[in-house]
Amino acid sequence: MNISVNVDCTPQELRAFLGLPDVAPMQKSIMDEMERRMLESMEQLAPAAMMREWFTPTGTMQQSLMNLFQPGRMQAGGDTDEATD
Repeated sequence: MNISVNVDCTPQELRAFLGLPDVAPMQKSIMDEMERRMLESMEQLAPAAMMREWFTPTGTMQQSLMNLFQPGRMQAGGDTDEATD
């Protein structure tokens, strides 16, 4: 014997019928916070901000590049401010 039951209801009605919590307010607050953070970080990804960061003398990109070459300079003996024992 087969029994079929068709129920026509919205997802919200089904969650209420099954006793599941309404997570819509929590989802909305999380999505609003994510949107706020993304909009804040978009300012850092603007082309002008990226160029300013990469090409200023105090930029972190330039410092990272210098740190990359520092070990080679020290091995070649070109670094005079090395601590002597």
